[in-house]
Amino acid sequence: PKASINFVTAHDGFTLTDLVSYNQKHNEANGEGNCDGESHNRSWNCGVEGPTDDPAVLELRARQRRNFLTTMLLSQGVPMLLGGDELGRTQGGNNNGYCQDNEVSWYDWAGADTALLEFTRWLVQFRRAHPAFRRRRWFQGRAIRGKGLADIAWFRTDGEDMSDDDWRVSATTLGMFLNGEALASPGPRGEQVVDDSFILLLSAHFEPVSFRLPTSWGERWELMLDTADPLPPEIDPHAETTMHKAGEVVELGPRSMVLLRRLDD
Repeated sequence: PKASINFVTAHDGFTLTDLVSYNQKHNEANGEGNCDGESHNRSWNCGVEGPTDDPAVLELRARQRRNFLTTMLLSQGVPMLLGGDELGRTQGGNNNGYCQDNEVSWYDWAGADTALLEFTRWLVQFRRAHPAFRRRRWFQGRAIRGKGLADIAWFRTDGEDMSDDDWRVSATTLGMFLNGEALASPGPRGEQVVDDSFILLLSAHFEPVSFRLPTSWGERWELMLDTADPLPPEIDPHAETTMHKAGEVVELGPRSMVLLRRLDD
């Protein structure tokens, strides 16, 4: 994993904010009749092209940005963040701004999205603190050193392990267990590296989804992150600590991700 690079956006193409705000490129200002730049952007405007005052669209766009950032920063491999995405930088739908040395491509520091910046900062710090998300070797799908639980496991919304047939179904939900006690690579002095264990629940469904927590991988779990919320509980002054027990049902909002940390007695 350490030899791979994960990214959502780059210097060419849409910024992260534009990725969730535009279906089409808007490069008219470049003077080439909107013929320059890539037309296949793999973007979704969440229902309205460009700027809007619709609160539902704005909330969905904000959630999608958090989903993209969470997916990238909690994935194995080296993350590459486009400068300005953490601030909500937009180029107004221009996906080829090389010739725009002006407000189109400049950073708007005064208009920075401070909540998104805090969210991104927390994610970066969380990743840095937990080697379970920075593995040097690929998962093996089995217990490491011949004991304990597998290093990774996948499960359905009913809490049961995914079968081969489940992988062939076009599903929009997925559960994943990361075993922090099964890191194969040693530390810089040859010591065994041990981390917390986590469950990650993912739903791309447009309606709420209920996930039943598995009973095999831990008795108690603490909510660390829910992309349906603007901030993680740890840095949200209005949030309370949320705990879940094995076998309990966790409700996910539409198009959201939830991260849980196992609490060991």
